[in-house]
Amino acid sequence: MTEKRENWGSKLGLILAMAGNAVGLGNFWRYPYQAAKNGGGAFMVPYFAALIILGIPLMLCEWNQGRFGGKYGHGTLGPMVYLQAREGVKPRTAAIIGGLAGAIAFSVTVLLNGYYNHIIGWTLGYSFLSLTGGYMDKAVDTGAYFVSYIQDPTKVIIFWLIALAILGFAVMRGVQKGIEVVAKIMMPLIYVFGIILIIRTLTLGAPVKPDWTPIAGLNYIWSPRWSDLNWTSALAAAGQIFFTLSLGMGIIQNYASYLKADDDIVVSGFATVSLNELAEVIMGGSIAIPICYAFLGPEGMKSGVGLSFIALPNIFRAMGGGQLFGALWFLILFMAGITSAIAMYNYLVAMLEEMGLQKKLGSVIVFGLYIIVGLPVGLEPILTKTADLAYLTEVDNWVGSYFLVVLGLIEVIATGWLMGGKALEEMNRGGYWKVPQWFFTLFIQILTPLTIIALLIGSTRDYYKAGYLKLIPSFVENSPKLIPWVQAARIVMIIVLIAGFIQTYRTIKGKYIKEIETGKLIVRI
Repeated sequence: MTEKRENWGSKLGLILAMAGNAVGLGNFWRYPYQAAKNGGGAFMVPYFAALIILGIPLMLCEWNQGRFGGKYGHGTLGPMVYLQAREGVKPRTAAIIGGLAGAIAFSVTVLLNGYYNHIIGWTLGYSFLSLTGGYMDKAVDTGAYFVSYIQDPTKVIIFWLIALAILGFAVMRGVQKGIEVVAKIMMPLIYVFGIILIIRTLTLGAPVKPDWTPIAGLNYIWSPRWSDLNWTSALAAAGQIFFTLSLGMGIIQNYASYLKADDDIVVSGFATVSLNELAEVIMGGSIAIPICYAFLGPEGMKSGVGLSFIALPNIFRAMGGGQLFGALWFLILFMAGITSAIAMYNYLVAMLEEMGLQKKLGSVIVFGLYIIVGLPVGLEPILTKTADLAYLTEVDNWVGSYFLVVLGLIEVIATGWLMGGKALEEMNRGGYWKVPQWFFTLFIQILTPLTIIALLIGSTRDYYKAGYLKLIPSFVENSPKLIPWVQAARIVMIIVLIAGFIQTYRTIKGKYIKEIETGKLIVRI
């Protein structure tokens, strides 16, 4: 008998919420600077290859795990992976695999969202500053302005708390009245604001140099320069696919756990990918990159993380209607961030619900948790009087980048190899489209796991070269006052991983204790 859980109120609400989960800051903030600094068109070739080899297969796996686990009353990843893994290994081993998956998902939803919420706060703050003309004075250096902003405790804390309050209130109201309502409001607005900005972008002309036009910016991103194609751009493209589709986080599974047993997950999975790519490649790539190219040229495209908060504000104040268009840009970032962060927030609340707590109490507890884990991110620039953000950088290097790939490997092995043919049968249940056997074998069982392993090997090598594996990482070895922040980040990550494993293993053991002790599958739905 299927266990009773909340369900989505409508198919549209589900698709918009799941697309909102995927459409986040990665689409409009991370994608433009990743594409620009990795050669534009040279980045797009491995990007689309990674979308096919990694993105689509993993998306189907995660939808499958979520709906399957939801039948058993689970909303978090660890027990879901256990249910799949026990089909191929002994329950005791499956519980360890599930515990590891749950630990990584817990660390992602706690620590990644811990700094992600701050960036959402920055975007809300900059929306307000755009409308009020805060950075519009041409005598103001936008780089120095951003530094002063993140060192201002009043601005940082207020906008951060507003973002957290919106998340907490929405999750507290539940799936239909909270998360679904937010998605139905914010997702259409993201696309409407995006279209307005694209039209304004393409009508900029050539404000600085005759050959610096928005069309030239589009050509920069869409012309594949094979000579610039290298391992670095390929690695960045694969990492972007994980980040932009919210893969390897456990949050797609959480949303999918609210599906009914026969809801179509194949069409829904492809719809999620399509809406995300529309937002990222068409909208994200057609706003930030052409604007920057028109004003800064090809070299200015490599502004990195500062593209959104330093380069673009400098441009908005030089263009007609800059205050309005700047506000629209940062509101897009804000809403995209909220629709993603709400999924991570709900994941932790679902975990507390599995422990027997009510949703409202769980929402309050998670609000407090995010205050605690988010404080170091906000306090570091204020206390150190720098903008290096060493704590955020260290957490992002591991939790926001590396752990996602590790978890993706565990997921695809659990689905493709441990559950195997039963997973394909479950994937196609109730589907209008069916995943063919050849696709399941070629991608989910062979190409996807092998590519992820290659990605992990390449990432580990690059981390070693960059000095991230040192006791004192290279990026802070010449800044003594930042070293404690990096070490603190490492300690916090270890504590959260251990806590996540213990919590997940106890949840699995609490429900499936007889299976683990006897080695025989007992609980079946």
